[in-house]
Amino acid sequence: MISARDMTVGYRGRAVIRALTFSLSPGTLTGLVGPNGAGKSTVIRALTGVIPLMAGSVHLGEIDSASLTTAQRARLVAVVPQVPDLPPGFLAGEVVLMGRTPHLRLWESETAEDLRVVREAMHELGVLDLADRPVHELSGGERQRVVVARALAQQAPVLLLDEPTAHLDLQHQSAVFALALDLARRLGKTVLAVAHDLTLAAAYCDELLVLSGGRAVAAGPPEEALTAPLLKDVYGADARLLVDPVTGRPIVLPEPPPHLRPSS
Repeated sequence: MISARDMTVGYRGRAVIRALTFSLSPGTLTGLVGPNGAGKSTVIRALTGVIPLMAGSVHLGEIDSASLTTAQRARLVAVVPQVPDLPPGFLAGEVVLMGRTPHLRLWESETAEDLRVVREAMHELGVLDLADRPVHELSGGERQRVVVARALAQQAPVLLLDEPTAHLDLQHQSAVFALALDLARRLGKTVLAVAHDLTLAAAYCDELLVLSGGRAVAAGPPEEALTAPLLKDVYGADARLLVDPVTGRPIVLPEPPPHLRPSS
């Protein structure tokens, strides 16, 4: 599991995230949502140690994250970045193999076990047949799955997804969230995913953590975390909340413009 207690993070002495406290459990998918500038990506960077905390703490299980080296932290937390950092000139299989780096000593070559883990991760993501393809030849959805396979190859118990559906079409957006939920359920991973689409996040996530102005303003199951007053306060927009008749999860729709509303 991963938890934060009174986590305060900022840049150049200015706090962006203020006294954020939460705890995420194994086997669950949590959606981190909020308007632009709320601090969602900053939370991801803080949890991975990319930026230091100004105050508070982050724990991975019972371990204070501040006590870990970069390699130790990478064995516990894997990240799928907002913009996939796929180095040009590499094959898809080579990119996934990079996920084994935290487990290797300096100058140590990969072992048969590392190659087995990579094949298993690529099979899990349905990209094993792409292993010998240059990454620049892959589609957006294929590249995204390769990046997730790289994170899976790290064998870290915590998986952080920073806007994993950015630039993807509806089919691939749903596929990414379905995969994240599957990894949580079947492999027992603790998964935190940054999302902009509230309906998509509500459909797949066990819980939502809503940020606004660097603070948590709501947390809980989607049907409890998302309310019309909260959407008005956080997003500054009038919205209608419907209920999916199949799942019971909330569907968020903007209020239609006046000319589309039925006349009274």
